[in-house]
Amino acid sequence: STRRTCVLEELGQTALRAGSYTQVRLVLDPNTGANPLNNSVVPTSGPDAGTELPLDTPSSVQSGIKLIHPFTVEPDEVKDLVLDFDACRSVVSRGNGTFGLKPVIRPMPGVPNGIAGFVDLALSGVVVSAQKDGVVIRQTVPDSVGRFVLSPIDPAQSMYDVVVTATDHATAVVAGVPVSSDTTTQISTTVTPITLPPAGTPATRTVSGTVTPAEASPTVRALQTVDGVTVEIAYVNADDMTGAHSLALPIDAPVLATYATPLPLTFASVPASAGQYTIEAAASGYATQSDHVDLSSANATKNFVLSVAP
Repeated sequence: STRRTCVLEELGQTALRAGSYTQVRLVLDPNTGANPLNNSVVPTSGPDAGTELPLDTPSSVQSGIKLIHPFTVEPDEVKDLVLDFDACRSVVSRGNGTFGLKPVIRPMPGVPNGIAGFVDLALSGVVVSAQKDGVVIRQTVPDSVGRFVLSPIDPAQSMYDVVVTATDHATAVVAGVPVSSDTTTQISTTVTPITLPPAGTPATRTVSGTVTPAEASPTVRALQTVDGVTVEIAYVNADDMTGAHSLALPIDAPVLATYATPLPLTFASVPASAGQYTIEAAASGYATQSDHVDLSSANATKNFVLSVAP
C-alpha cells in the first residue's frame, strides 16, 4: 500500500527515574484466539477484502521491538515521545494469502511542528511525504478539503523535501522546506493549492521482478533524482514467500519547486528525469543493492540476489 494517514493516539504514560535512557522496547500482545485479534489487517482488495485477518508476528517481535532513541528525563519533567508506526511498510503480503508483521517504527521527539499545505481537490490517489536524502520521514494523504499535515517532524534535520504523487499525474517535489521546533511551515494554501500536470498515455509503466532470499522479507523502492534532489517515489514489501515485487511509476517529467516565501511556489518541469529511476532492494542483515531503469519507452524487469552484509 502507498496510502497512509497521520493519526496521533495516546499510548499511555509511566513514571521513570530522572536520568538518561537509550531505548524503548514495545512488547506485542499475541493473537490468542480467532476474535478479538490483537494484531490484524483488513485488506481493501482481493478475495478477502473487508475481512479482518491475523498478522503473523515472529517470536523476535513478540519478545519486544527494540527502538534505539536516546533521551533524558529531568526531575519533575514530563517527556513526550512520538512513535511513528508506518503501517504500510510494516505489513508483508505472502503468496498464500496471509500477512506478516515487520514493524517499521521511528521514535522522535514530541514537538508541535510540521509541514502543511493544500493539494488540488481534482487529484485522486494523492500521497504527500516529507523526506530527507531520499528517506521518507512522514507521509500522509489529504483530507476532504485537500489539506495535509506532516507532523511531528524532527527539527534537528532542519530542511526536508516534500513529494506529492497522484494517480495518472507526474510527481511534484518541493525542495528545501525548513522545519523548526515549534511552528508549522505552510507550503501551499487553499487559494493556490499544489496541482500536478496530467500525465500522457500511458501514465505509468511497471518495474517488476524478484528479490532473493525471499525469507529475508526484502523491500524494494524506486528513487528519482530531480535536478539534483533525490526522492523516493514508491515502495513495496516483496512477497516474503516468492520475493516477487512490482511498482507502477510515473513516466512523465516531474516538476520541482524550491521553497521560498511569499507563496505560491513556482514549479518547473524537469524533462531529464522523465522515466528515470533507481530501483533499490534491501533486507535486514543483507547488503543493499540498486540499479538504474529507464521506463520512458517500455516496462522493465529487475531481479536482485542479496548477499549477507559483511
